[in-house]
Parts: sequence; structure tokens; C-alpha cells
Amino acid sequence: MSEPIISDTGPDAPTADQRRLSFGSAAAEYAAARPGYPVDAVQWVLDGTSHPVRDVADVGAGTGALTRTLIALAERVTAYEPDAGMLEQLHTALPGVSTAVAPAEALPTGDATLDAVLAAQAWHWFDHAAAAEEFTRVLRPGGVVGLVWNVRDSRVPWMGALQGIIGGEDSMRLVATESTQTILEQEERAGLAELDEFLPGVERATFPHTIAMTPDQLVRLTSTYSYVRLSPRADELYAAVRELLATHPDTAGRDTVDVAYVTAAYRWRRP
Repeated sequence: MSEPIISDTGPDAPTADQRRLSFGSAAAEYAAARPGYPVDAVQWVLDGTSHPVRDVADVGAGTGALTRTLIALAERVTAYEPDAGMLEQLHTALPGVSTAVAPAEALPTGDATLDAVLAAQAWHWFDHAAAAEEFTRVLRPGGVVGLVWNVRDSRVPWMGALQGIIGGEDSMRLVATESTQTILEQEERAGLAELDEFLPGVERATFPHTIAMTPDQLVRLTSTYSYVRLSPRADELYAAVRELLATHPDTAGRDTVDVAYVTAAYRWRRP
């Protein structure tokens, strides 16, 4: 295999604003390829409430990867998403879900009207202080904020090799180390410390899960990462991923591969 092609470094790397505003153009790919979230992780978030869960918001809902899980766990779910193209895909897949084009920092609902506000793979796009204030405003006392990420488990050898090709933010990977327990503890402390500034007393739990994908589906998935899709070398990256899957001893010749994630879930209860 050729030398790794890191997609998110150098002067040609897309800016944060370019990436934040790029998802609508890839909404169909996003809807088809992005994995969902384990039910036990979402249930753990909702179990943090002090009363029965009726009204829930999925903020930064995208094409509905989290919404699909929430509608089985709550009476009423509203999906909020600032990108109309993404929300159109969600509405097509889940026509019974209420939707609104709205940012996390200005939700079109009244004070103390929700039992839970969740955001999956989206918190890093928000103005953290403004979003935390808005989430607190719309929550009923005893309601919860839940933040969820699917983190690629790069401790799995072939996924570590994938990480070497496509790169990405620290929030998207769990890297290999001589001491797995040490890095898990460090990652937990870092995540809690970052969020505790805005959501004091936030809790954390992790939930491993695996998704089977064909090689074509995995390449399609990599195309949904904005730092890959917007790279001027995107075609090289996709070719390198295909070569990895065709040659790595853990993936070569397989119709499907097991894509390993650890879902990191955070919850904070409004006093």
C-alpha cells in the first residue's frame, strides 16, 4: 500500500466554516451511510431524567440517525436542524416526525417545554455557551441534555490503518496504545472537563457497538466526513480506502467488514 494520505492537514485543508456549511450538498449520502446509535446509549441518557419522558428534541438532527432511535423511546420527538437539505432527507425517511429548520442556539419552542434535548455528532458545531443556555431554557426541571458521539475504534488494527488514511478530529477516533485503560481514562477525563464548563456535573458512559458494511458502503461513509469530501485529494483518499480493504489481512476478500465504534454518551440533568 502507498504512503498514508492524511486528509485534514496542510494549506489545502477545508476551513471549519466550509465544513460546517457543506453537509446539505451531501445529504443523500449522509442519510444512506451514517451509522445510527445503540439503543442502550440513548436509553442511558433518557434514564437521567427525574420524570417520565414525553417531549424530546433532537438538535442538529441531520438526516435522522439519532431520531430513528428516539422515536421508539419517547412519545413526541421534534428534529431541529439548520440545514434544510438535511432535514428534507429526515422528513422523507421519517414523515411522522415533527421538524423545524433551526440552530441549536435558538430553538423555536417555549421555556420548560421539553423533557430531554439530545445532540448526536453535533455539539462541536455549536456555540457551546449559547447552546447550553438554550438547552437549559427549554428543559423542564429534572430534564436532561444528552450528547452522543460514535467514535471510531482505531484500536482495531484495520481501523487504525483507515485512520492513517483519512485522519479526522480526536472526537472521531479512539486510538491504539500500549495501555488501553490509560487512554480510556484520559479520554474520559478530557471529555468530561470540556463539557463540565458548560454543563456542570455532566456524566459519561461508553457503549461499544459494531456495524457490518460492504466495502462500497464504507467508502460512501468516508465521503460523508466533511474534511474528506472537501479535500482536493478526495479521489485519492477513496482509492486508498479501497486499497486498504482489498489488501489488509482482516478485510481482504470479505463481502462485509465489521466497523467498530465506541459510543460516548454524556448526560446532564437540569436542577
